[in-house]
Amino acid sequence: MDVILKQDVEHLGYKDDVVTVKNGYGRNFLIPQGYAELATPSAKKVLAENIKQRMHKEAKAIEDAKKTAEGLNGLEIKMIAKVGKGNKLFGSLNNADLADELAKNGHSIDRKYIQIQGGTVKATGPYIAHIRLHREVNVEFNFEVVAEQA
Repeated sequence: MDVILKQDVEHLGYKDDVVTVKNGYGRNFLIPQGYAELATPSAKKVLAENIKQRMHKEAKAIEDAKKTAEGLNGLEIKMIAKVGKGNKLFGSLNNADLADELAKNGHSIDRKYIQIQGGTVKATGPYIAHIRLHREVNVEFNFEVVAEQA
């Protein structure tokens, strides 16, 4: 079954992609949830026209994402956390915490576009996060978790 995605679906595709999925996945999940619509010939024609009109907006979005990527490359973030024995954190830090820290530094990025290598952070030290600013612009962002001073 061919469907047109109405929004980004992780591990499947991006908005306005025409993808082939199993019938049950499309009929029982993607279409009822509003993530996709059936790819009929008329829907494909409408999609092609919309894509043509969106090309200029897309170029500007890519340019803005590249500017943000340049800003992130020069940024150093040290996240402060309470630490127990052996540099283990009380609790953990995740992508939402990193998104909040980036927002404090003037870069508003949705947490769902941030993936920390290894999942959650449970110890002090340097870490790498993959940030997707646009479907064509991805950034590897280095940050460090340090112990809170008593």
